[in-house]
Amino acid sequence: MTTPVIELRDVSRAYDDGPPALHDASLTVRTGEAVAILGPSGSGKSTLLNLIAGLDRPDAGTVTVDGVRVDGLGEAASARFRRAKIGIVFQFFNLLDDLTVADNVVLPAQLAGMERKKAHRRAAELLETLGIDRHARAYPGRLSGGERQRVAVARALMNRPPLLLADEPTGALDTASGEDVSELFTELNADGQTLVVVTHDLALARSCTTRTIQLVDGRITEDVRPEAVR
Repeated sequence: MTTPVIELRDVSRAYDDGPPALHDASLTVRTGEAVAILGPSGSGKSTLLNLIAGLDRPDAGTVTVDGVRVDGLGEAASARFRRAKIGIVFQFFNLLDDLTVADNVVLPAQLAGMERKKAHRRAAELLETLGIDRHARAYPGRLSGGERQRVAVARALMNRPPLLLADEPTGALDTASGEDVSELFTELNADGQTLVVVTHDLALARSCTTRTIQLVDGRITEDVRPEAVR
């Protein structure tokens, strides 16, 4: 049996005096899985992603990622852990417009203390693999949305994280670019990358994931293969 990359046990999280954003959630994601987290706005998808990434802490329960209890880490230790173990792809790319594509990709390695030449070799490999090496010296603002998302994926993979999280990765893209990103995620997962995608896009979930988690009002209501929701 493959090793769990994510283990949530009886996790709850509430904000202020409102109802729980996440209620008594338990979830295991194993190495090599590609999981889509689906649900309407306010269902708890972003809360779940933030807890897995160590960007938030639960009120109850435990969150373990790659064998580490991330809910017990301090702020500095959590940042170091994310840098080494988790790649995150955002809806609006979060690239630095005053840095070139190559420098954006190299940045996580620099923060992690990787030797400069090694970091630039790794960045060059990623850009070539993702088909955007010709844009290495360009600035993000000159690229299409799909190309910028590929840069964001390269940056997220820079430190070879065991887990890749994607938060609405096609939400800011046109249909063609969205399909391009979907194909990219499919290829990454085929190469063994563990992937968790938060999305409203059922087509994305069907095309590039092997499992679908449905959230409603902070509760996991379904845990199925994509074929079952067609």
